[in-house]
Amino acid sequence: MADPSSTDPIIELTGISYSYPKEQPVLKNLDFELRKGERIGLLAPNGSGKTTLFHVIMGLLPVSEGSIRIFGRKIETEKDFVWVRRKIGLLFQDADDQLFSPTVLDDVAFGPLNMGKTKKEALSISRRVLSFLGLSSFEDRITFKLSGGEKKLVSLATVLSMDPEVLLLDEPLNGLDNNTRIKLISVLKTIDVSYIIISHDIDFLLESTDAIYTLNNGRIEKDTTVYVHSHDHAHMMGNVPHQHD
Repeated sequence: MADPSSTDPIIELTGISYSYPKEQPVLKNLDFELRKGERIGLLAPNGSGKTTLFHVIMGLLPVSEGSIRIFGRKIETEKDFVWVRRKIGLLFQDADDQLFSPTVLDDVAFGPLNMGKTKKEALSISRRVLSFLGLSSFEDRITFKLSGGEKKLVSLATVLSMDPEVLLLDEPLNGLDNNTRIKLISVLKTIDVSYIIISHDIDFLLESTDAIYTLNNGRIEKDTTVYVHSHDHAHMMGNVPHQHD
């Protein structure tokens, strides 16, 4: 199937609802679109459904209502979602949920190998991605011995090694020091990929995204109002809990 035009949504969610067992709906009749080239920030309180939304897009949680279209293709079955996971890279909030191989190089090469690359090709791709992220010296490091920030960067490498067309980044700043934060922002500005970032850090979102949305009562909303804080500056989404450096 040919790729749709750049004006068509990459991700199109219509009337999506999801509830955890014996709980009220987290997502309620939610509509959302991501188009090629868009870089969106998602800022909302804990428990509002941000991570749930990412897991729904990736097929890790089944919706009770609504439809999902990815690159114009209706997504319904697990086989469909296997295809989605080749197109969209998810960076988990907790890096320990993403890393499981003995060494960094093994972890980064796993995705390309799973996509049918030869071992030689997978290692070449992995080394190129690690170099791009400034992690060339990490190849033989033992994954579980890395710091939290190092694990987060290696997790990003595992995602980028699969050459995704879209990134879903769930709290990518968790565990990062300021130098690594600066490196991540530089990487995001360099790559030619559409993405959605979940973060409580408004300054980071203002640096790395073009629009900021929130989740309210199970639906996505875009806030166009500028709020002024006692921090002596103005920005979007001031009515949503967030953090400043």
